[in-house]
Amino acid sequence: MAEQTARLLLLTVAVGLAWGSQGDREPVYRDCVLRCEERNCSGDALKHFRSLQPIYMSLAGWTCRDDCKYECMWFTVGLYLQEGHRVPQFHGKVSLNAWFWSTIFHTRDTDLTEKMDYFCASAVILYSVYLCCVRTVGLRYPSVASAFGALLLLLLTVHISYLSLIRFDYGYNMMVNVAIGLVNLVWWLAWCLRNQRHLPHTRRCMVVVLLLQGLSLLELLDFPPLFWVLDAHAIWHISTIPVHILFFRFLEDDSLYLLKESEAKFKLA
Repeated sequence: MAEQTARLLLLTVAVGLAWGSQGDREPVYRDCVLRCEERNCSGDALKHFRSLQPIYMSLAGWTCRDDCKYECMWFTVGLYLQEGHRVPQFHGKVSLNAWFWSTIFHTRDTDLTEKMDYFCASAVILYSVYLCCVRTVGLRYPSVASAFGALLLLLLTVHISYLSLIRFDYGYNMMVNVAIGLVNLVWWLAWCLRNQRHLPHTRRCMVVVLLLQGLSLLELLDFPPLFWVLDAHAIWHISTIPVHILFFRFLEDDSLYLLKESEAKFKLA
């Protein structure tokens, strides 16, 4: 009974975290989204929004509500900056979903939890590649980023289908994730090296991708657990915690840079 209660509590907390980023809970943000939807997402206003929406955004499934959430996110960020507060996180679901299933899998190893752990891990790696594409290419060519995102989604679907319907091959899964990780490393590293002079915060990104690639070697090692508790996989999980915090700091600094750049262009216009 106690074990079931503990698992239920863990599930509740994890789901709450996945759907409750600080920015999402801000009254200003929630009120902004509500007013935006009432004003723009029904009747003639919705028709007007759809008539102006680029075709690539429509194909990507970008809705009026999504647009409201995006605009209100930046509105709330602007208020935080004016008041001198740290910028909160918004829509923090993708990475937390992977951590959630990883926690469940390591709590109870079943066929379902194992697959969800592996699939979500692959999704996070692909999402990092997509994020790199958006940052390096998508700001100038949004349609390219949308098409690339669709390609990555197709690759993830094929990968999951193969492992689920044909054969759950651990070696193949490891090979695919390592290959995607190398693409992620080279792409981010090349962009950082190219822009480090006028974007000093890219150094954090370089440290992150190099550390993640180095720490991934722990996944390839196999040794008896230290103190019969910490094996290579457990050490890898522990080691990646500060790395993700560092990557979030990079994303925060880069978002602030882009926001200031956007404000400067708006003033010039």
